Amino acid sequence: MTAHRAGEGRGLLYRLYSSRLRRMLTPESVPHHVAMMIDGNRRWARQAGLPSVAHGHRAGAAKMHEFLRWCDDLGIRVVSLYLLSNDNLRKRDSRELSDLIEIIAELADELSHEPGWRVQIVGRSDALPPELARVLQTAQERTAGNTGLHVNLAVGYGGRGEIVDAVRSIIAQHDERGGSLEELAASLTPEQIGEHLYTGGQADPDLVIRTSGEQRLSDFLLWQSAHSEFYFVEALGPDLREVDFLRAIRDFATRDRRFGS
Repeated sequence: MTAHRAGEGRGLLYRLYSSRLRRMLTPESVPHHVAMMIDGNRRWARQAGLPSVAHGHRAGAAKMHEFLRWCDDLGIRVVSLYLLSNDNLRKRDSRELSDLIEIIAELADELSHEPGWRVQIVGRSDALPPELARVLQTAQERTAGNTGLHVNLAVGYGGRGEIVDAVRSIIAQHDERGGSLEELAASLTPEQIGEHLYTGGQADPDLVIRTSGEQRLSDFLLWQSAHSEFYFVEALGPDLREVDFLRAIRDFATRDRRFGS
């Protein structure tokens, strides 16, 4: 068998397997909200012998766009993508950070032109370069009236910082009403904090996926993922396949979610 025919055979098997996985899923078994950390872009670039890790970040951004289409096709309603953390802003090499900022701006703009999709930015915009903040704000405003796939882009984001910001917002709101600290302490609830998070009003993620074999949250949606299911994929971010995604959804569908009970 020639290499060409062997490739065609593998492609056919891949499509058959993907179709089989899809048939195993029902609308009721699909998560409402998926959070994704597409990790391993730098390792992918180095293993490929590419001259710059920016090639890996571009490949990862393209995979995120593709991943969102998979989610939309499957009927998932909300997807949160971890694009740039507060730690990244402080610790990444300036050249790499400059490339990342450009790539994130391009991705946000592309997503804001997808028919029906709504883009929401979660994070601290005041910590971002002004041009990136402007592009992100424009993407959010352009899609504000859309009712299709809701895409949260976590940029300049940190889970601990988000909780701090939520508590500060609650305190400021309570102070405006002239309430005392004793009254605030007595009335504070987890639900109240949840309403003041960057994702306030949204359902918490049902499933959190991370690529590259890493098994940690890295300060992503710490509050919201208290009862989420987790799925870790060995593939590096740009190498993620649709079958890997479908396996994650199939695995989620088989789990007994107890929500702490």
